[in-house]
Parts: sequence; C-alpha cells; structure tokens
Amino acid sequence: MTLGGVPAGWLALHFAVAAAGTWLARRYAIRRALIDHPGERRSHDLPTPRGGGLGIAATLLFALGWLAWTRPESRTVLVAAAAGLALVSGIGLADDHRPLPAWLRLLVHALAAALLGGALWLQGFPAWHCLAAAVLALVLVNAWNFMDGINGLAASQAALAALGYALLADGTAAWLAAALLAATAGFLPFNFPRARVFMGDVGSCALGYGLACVVALALRGETIGNVPLLLLPLLAFLLDSGFTLFSRILNKERWWQAHAQHAYQHWARRAGHVAPVAGYAAWTVLAVAAMLGFRDGDSGATMALLGIGTGAGWVAWSQLRQGSKGSGGRR
Repeated sequence: MTLGGVPAGWLALHFAVAAAGTWLARRYAIRRALIDHPGERRSHDLPTPRGGGLGIAATLLFALGWLAWTRPESRTVLVAAAAGLALVSGIGLADDHRPLPAWLRLLVHALAAALLGGALWLQGFPAWHCLAAAVLALVLVNAWNFMDGINGLAASQAALAALGYALLADGTAAWLAAALLAATAGFLPFNFPRARVFMGDVGSCALGYGLACVVALALRGETIGNVPLLLLPLLAFLLDSGFTLFSRILNKERWWQAHAQHAYQHWARRAGHVAPVAGYAAWTVLAVAAMLGFRDGDSGATMALLGIGTGAGWVAWSQLRQGSKGSGGRR
C-alpha cells in the first residue's frame, strides 16, 4: 500500500513520532504551567495546555533529516529547510513560553524564508522560483499562525493540503508531503473534537513552513504558470487571513496584535468548533480535487479557477463575519 508512491511504513513511522511527541509535549506543558486561559480574544472556554505542536515540528525535522541523508541531490535545499523549520518552530516555542515582540518573530520568519529561497538558488533554480518560495514561506508561517484558533482547524487544513500534494507530486516533495500528513494525523486526536492540548505557535509555524517547503519542491522551477495550481489547497487560509488582515489595516487597528475577527472565529461563536472545521474541510477537499483535475490543464484555466475561488471566498468571508457576538464554543 502506498500514497503517491510513498510506502505506508513512512506514514506509520511519522504518525507514531508525532503522536508520541504530542503526548510528551502536553505533559511538559502541564508541568511548566503553559496554559491558555479563556478570554475575549480566544475561542475556547476551558484552560488548556499549549505547545503540543512540538510533536509536529519534531516529526518534520526528522523527515527533513532523513531525506537529506538519503537524497544527496536535494541535500542543500533539505538542510536549509530543516534549519528554517528549526528557526520558526524555535521562535514559536519561545513565544509559547513567554510572549515575544511581533517584530522579532517576523524577523526570524523572514530569515527562515530567505534560507529556503537562497538554498533553491544555490541548487540552480530560477530566480522567480526562489523568490516565490521565500515569499510563500513567510506568508504561510503567519497565515497558519493567524488561523490556529479553534480545535482541529489548522491541523486538518494542513493535512488535506499535504494529502493533495502527496498525490500530485513525486520524489522528495511527495515524501515530505506524506510526512506532513502523518504528523498532523498524529496530533489531531489530541486536539479534535475536544482539545486536550493546543498546538501553539511552535506547531502552527512549523505547519506553515513545512507546506511552503513542499510547494517549493513540488514546483521544481519548471514554469511560473504552475504556481496558481499549487495555491488552490491553501486558498481557504490565505483568503481568511488575508482579507481579515487588510480589513484591520484599513480600519487602522493594531493588526499585529491578537484578535478574534477571522471568519472562522465568527462562525465558531455561532455554531461551535466542529461546523467551521467541517466547512473549511469541504472547501479544501474541493480545492484539492480541482488541483488534481487541472494538473494537465493550461495555466489560463487554473488562473480563472483561482479567481473564481477568490471571489467566492470573499462572499463567504463577508457573510460569515456578519452578526456574531459573544464568546467562542467549548474547546
């Protein structure tokens, strides 16, 4: 049994590492009193330990290390990716212990993004590919961090995107995508439907960076026209985080501070956590199906599909943000 050419043993190994890592991280969080308490800017009702995403970060680092050892032709990019992942997950873990200034976190994220882009350049990829990978890494790290606010959402969205990339890509990209899928599967039982631990910044940042690495490897520098195709599974998070960020900037709010204004948070306040997770999952399943269905299509058709998805996302985002008040559903 394989997934996109990746053996089931690879998935099982990384699932086990992630599950064990999450369990250990939860115990550590409880001992160190790393607890998220309910509040106006949070979507949960019960004190819950945070930092369980350390298991996800450790799993992805393990996968990158193994792939770098066994695939010397991609070693430069994989080692740089591991270093970048260690940076974003490390600053996330530090922030989970004690809040850090936004500028410091963004600086570390930018450095990690530059490492990925620079390594691709050293391996001979075209300049547009290197720049696109660096920008995507910076964007996805922050998008996943912004969107990690209710049970199961960030992990399930990353899992579905990783599944799509594992089926679409081959070689190193498919193996890393499969490891990411297994890592999220190992974490999810601790976080959904009832959260025994939150992933924290260490996990959300690792997921965003890991997805950027998968896309960078799947793109291969062949043609810039492939970029819209690979963005489809990420569209739900890109749109909600992007629209909300621009809205806060236009309203002259402190956009870098924590808030509860994303569309999924408004939805969760009305319906609890399961409904928005299921709704976002349905959207991303369709997006993954479209990506796989259009893999041999022309870039113009993919651009049109991306435009339609963006328009539909704007309508959904606007509707979901209307008329919700009060605290979030139970986590």
